Amino acid sequence: MTNRRVLIECDDEKGLVYKVSTIFYELNLNILSNSEFVDSENGRFFMRSVVTTESSDLELKDRLRALLPKEAQIKIVTDERKKIVLFATKESHALGDILIRYDSSELDADILAVISNHSTLESLTSRFDIPFFHISADGISRKEHESRVLKCLRDFEQIDYIVLAKYMRILTPEFVTLYENRIINIHHSFLPAFIGANPYKQAYDRGVKIIGATAHFVNNDLDEGPIIAQGVSHVDHAYDWHGMQRLGRDTEKIVLSQALKLALEDRIFVYKNRSVIF
Repeated sequence: MTNRRVLIECDDEKGLVYKVSTIFYELNLNILSNSEFVDSENGRFFMRSVVTTESSDLELKDRLRALLPKEAQIKIVTDERKKIVLFATKESHALGDILIRYDSSELDADILAVISNHSTLESLTSRFDIPFFHISADGISRKEHESRVLKCLRDFEQIDYIVLAKYMRILTPEFVTLYENRIINIHHSFLPAFIGANPYKQAYDRGVKIIGATAHFVNNDLDEGPIIAQGVSHVDHAYDWHGMQRLGRDTEKIVLSQALKLALEDRIFVYKNRSVIF
């Protein structure tokens, strides 16, 4: 018996949970966990099930498609380690946290490589025996730089997610389209507040009492992709903006790791620039 994650998204109608559960029963599948949600405003149904099965994925998908509403999105995922690539620039906290979790076997993924536009974090990466690729952006256009990055990525047979661990470059629409809803970014504020540069200075000037971090999928609107996870830390008048930044970095790395875990476990559905998290 092997485990499968069955992910279903479709228009809502009565009896969907019953229909899916009946198919599981008829195919002798054992349900280990099950979650469902209906977006009433948009009439959309979401369901994530973990099952053990000896049936073929094709048979299961065909049976589901025959009973579910037209255009239903059905994904059956094997319980295997996903492949990820980390992008970084100079800041070490987000990258270092992921590498430590990986080294401690907390991360159910294989890190294929770290790609950076600076060589600053090469020594850190090398401690974990992970390939590091320094692809400089100096003196070349953004298009040419991304072309070199994509050439590097094509050497890998499979990439499930790209994680921007404080990668301080804006990706082009062409790049984002190639990895739609597979690029996870950590933003150093509680979006939608304080978009753009130096959010901790913005937060300090505004006199906030909490600061936060947001992990989201990257789309073609800066810092406006579907939100996956958020976290906050409390501050007061005694903090200057540098103190807020130090505290914020701790929040950033925790939130990014939380978002990555959700992605690796196939717990995220994206619909109309919003996320449903199971």
